[in-house]
Amino acid sequence: MYLSRVEIDKENRRKIRDLTHLGAYHSWVEDSFVGQISMLERSRKLWRIDSIQGNQYLLILSEEKPSLKALEKYGVDGSGETKAYDSFLASIQEGKKYRFRTTLNPVVAKSIEGEKRGKPVPLLTIENQSRFLLDRAEKNGFSLNSDDFVIKERKFETLKKKGMKDTPISQVSYEGILTVIDAEQFRKALCDGIGKKKAYGCGLLTVIPV
Repeated sequence: MYLSRVEIDKENRRKIRDLTHLGAYHSWVEDSFVGQISMLERSRKLWRIDSIQGNQYLLILSEEKPSLKALEKYGVDGSGETKAYDSFLASIQEGKKYRFRTTLNPVVAKSIEGEKRGKPVPLLTIENQSRFLLDRAEKNGFSLNSDDFVIKERKFETLKKKGMKDTPISQVSYEGILTVIDAEQFRKALCDGIGKKKAYGCGLLTVIPV
């Protein structure tokens, strides 16, 4: 696994004029893996946009290394970087605390008469959005209390697809400190992500040791 990052070149309007919706970011991520394009293969990737000290970064977790040249298509020249992630995954230990950051799509399935599958409805209150994360902690190998984290941002981003109506996607960003209770399940959560809309900037969980 590899963790990659590039600073988005917000000062270059020519570069970022296409980055107006989640679908454009999704295409940017996919196009950064040039080998997969030529072979018509698409492996799973997790990604999100982070804001750090006034700058914005695209962060990607992937099974293969991206092309740094392609990664910098909308980025600041020379800011793309990739690091191997496997050694960090191997170092995960039960009982250890980590500072975490994640952006999720907190929704609940609402039943519709005559349909087998419920319709996903976004959770809108801070209380429900907090509960969404708390309810998913144990099954993903970590423990978390309501006092251990904060919600840093709540917003709706637009997803555009050709031939379809624009879709608003709820994104909620969380930061705090968690404790690993099941190392194997926690590694799976780090690699596979949490929740829905993983192709559109949600689900990536990143941590650093406390």
